[in-house]
Amino acid sequence: MRFIWTAALSILLIVVAGSTIARGQDEEGEFGEDSKLNSNLAMTLTVPLNPIARFANFGWGTAVGVGYNMTPRNGFIGEFMWNRIYPSSSALAPLRLALHSRDLKGHSNLIAITGNYRFELRGRTFGTYFIGGGGFYYRSTSLSREVVTGTTTTCTREWLFWGFTCVNGTVSSDQTLASSASGAFGGNGGIGITIKVGEPRYRFYIEARYHYALTTPINTQLIPITLGVRF
Repeated sequence: MRFIWTAALSILLIVVAGSTIARGQDEEGEFGEDSKLNSNLAMTLTVPLNPIARFANFGWGTAVGVGYNMTPRNGFIGEFMWNRIYPSSSALAPLRLALHSRDLKGHSNLIAITGNYRFELRGRTFGTYFIGGGGFYYRSTSLSREVVTGTTTTCTREWLFWGFTCVNGTVSSDQTLASSASGAFGGNGGIGITIKVGEPRYRFYIEARYHYALTTPINTQLIPITLGVRF
């Protein structure tokens, strides 16, 4: 986990430094919109897909990236994405029943560090692009209080989602769990549109990208709808 946050902070510092350099070059008239550097900062509204959609309603988060443009149409981007995902009532129902309490709450965090290729068709005002790549995905789940399992609790996918283990169709007894985590490599692909705003290098963008990772025990599939600024 420390490695993930260190990498995220490094990317953020590179974005800030890169955008500062790019603005300086723009002021000198050396690069304009065809700068070799690219960076982005955005917020995400997340749509979970099955199997995660069986347990979660929606999510939100942020994305930040920096990269290099080989040509005006071809570029590479290193990106950090964080999403907070909120569970449905049905995902918490078996645990609340076991505790005999309706006060139990929970959430899930998804962190992704990816390397991506982007192919872009850019007009004077509007543009479109395709983007795809892969990287490391880390998903954690947290409950508002510890849950201790009994000896006759029937195993359902809701228990697995929160990180509990099952044996022969029954949740393993005497587990005390308030959080769990899983990391795995995964991939992504999507499409976006851009609209030129302000100075030549600044473009507002809207993007939809499918993300998939083999996290355990439930794999991660979702589509973040990203709204942000490229510069």
